[in-house]
Amino acid sequence: MACFVVPMGAAIVTTVASKKVPEKYHLKWLNAMLWGGVVMLAVEHVTHGEIVLYPPFLTAGLPEVLPEMARVGIPMTLAIFLIWGVMVTVAAVTSKKLKHVEMR
Repeated sequence: MACFVVPMGAAIVTTVASKKVPEKYHLKWLNAMLWGGVVMLAVEHVTHGEIVLYPPFLTAGLPEVLPEMARVGIPMTLAIFLIWGVMVTVAAVTSKKLKHVEMR
């Protein structure tokens, strides 16, 4: 129901920080992954009636929302960060190998 709130918070922070982070960290990739997931989950929750377009927006109360954010939102966000980290590492290693081959 509100699991998308955790990656949305992370996406807001990384979007703001992206202007100060060097390009080699490919923060645009992370932002695309986070925002894409947020939009996808928000649409899914709206279509299932878990989110409504009028206050209070969430159809469940805090006793249901907070555990879901902890149980689903945090692990999902950590998985996205892990996948992004692997992608950045692979890109760095590949780039380094390509430069080494070009120097020969």
